[in-house]
Amino acid sequence: MYAAAPGGEAGPAAKGLSEISVGLIPERTGQLLRLALQERFERNGLASAHRYDLAVTFAISNDVIGVQQDTSNVRFRMIGTAKYQLIAEDPGRTTLTSGTARSVDGLNLFDQQIFAADLEAEVVQRRIAQAVADEIAQQLAVYFDRQAALAVR
Repeated sequence: MYAAAPGGEAGPAAKGLSEISVGLIPERTGQLLRLALQERFERNGLASAHRYDLAVTFAISNDVIGVQQDTSNVRFRMIGTAKYQLIAEDPGRTTLTSGTARSVDGLNLFDQQIFAADLEAEVVQRRIAQAVADEIAQQLAVYFDRQAALAVR
């Protein structure tokens, strides 16, 4: 999918991804996702003039899945969900494609280890942001490949 086109130029997926500007995403987790997306879109040093804007909403929710006999919570499931729209930088601001990406991870909370739990939560949030960025980048790469294939026909 990310293979170079004949002649060594960037393929449709890599070229299309490099032309995306990622909008601001609120909260710290949104910052993590935005940075992860930018890293994927500028892969191999490809950064072109922007032709597309990517609007993303992102949230991480927590579910308790482990409870001790004393009713203390010891295991959490963290679910990151992002909804995105790829918008052309044309006068009509045309929405080209949209989708959803999701990632699930977990966090253990050990008795009286609040500082360690905060650090672990940050690590889990970063992993979720990375996984969601991978999924969004893959979905957009498929979109650009399909558009290139349709243009050839």
